[in-house]
Formats: sequence, C-alpha cells, structure tokens
Amino acid sequence: MKDMSGPYLIRGSVSLPEAELMWRFSRSSGPGGQHVNTSDSQVELRFDLARTEALPPVWKERALRRLAGRLVDGVVSVRASEHRSQWRNREAAAVRLAALLAEATAPPPKPRKPTRIPRGINERRLRQKKQRAETKRGRSGRDWG
Repeated sequence: MKDMSGPYLIRGSVSLPEAELMWRFSRSSGPGGQHVNTSDSQVELRFDLARTEALPPVWKERALRRLAGRLVDGVVSVRASEHRSQWRNREAAAVRLAALLAEATAPPPKPRKPTRIPRGINERRLRQKKQRAETKRGRSGRDWG
C-alpha cells in the first residue's frame, strides 16, 4: 500500500491539518465483487471550517461566506465513493476538499476596467448601417409600376 500523499496543500504554504479532519466510512453503492457488501469503502470527510485555526482569518471569512450554502454548523463535508478501495476514496475526498477550499479562499477577481469604443469604429459602423438600409430601400417595388 502506498503512503497517503501527506499534507494536502490548499494554496501557498497553507495545508489541511490532518488533526482537524474527521473521517467517516460506510458501505458504498456502485462497483465491487463479493467483498463489497462487507467493506466500508465510501468515505465522508468533514472539516470544521468555523473553528479551524489553520487558515488565515481573511481566507476563513471568505470561505465561510462563499460556502455558506454547503456548511452545516460551520462544517464542510465531502464524499467519495467512486473507487473500490477505501484508501483511494480517502485520497479522492481529501483532494476534493483541498480543491474546494482553494477555490473558496481565492482572492476575488480584479474589477473589469471599462473601455470606450473608438469614435472611428463607431462612425464606420453607422456608415455601413446606412449603406445597407439604402440597399434594402432600393429593393422595394414602389417605383416599378
């Protein structure tokens, strides 16, 4: 068995503290053989976001705000059951949680700087529009009688 890939980095030097992760295992639906009914391969990983000291205060506040819909009493939980082995599901859940926290703690994007359309381009567009209207007006059969 390979060793768990250690501390899961969120971003920079901040990682998920192993001591604050709460694991729960249960029987998984999905693929498996005769052994599947007796092994607890589904993994639920819970992380107390409200009480953690591992995240910088600014990140924590940002994550609490962005994940508000997913939190239950300040705890975020992630499930993994796509693999047949509990070990691989543990890896998947931890990676998923780290990715979720990385996204939730990311700084907001820089505001868009409004730009103006150059006058020449606008005038050219209006000229072409007028020309097209003239072409279409010329097609009407009023003067053909």
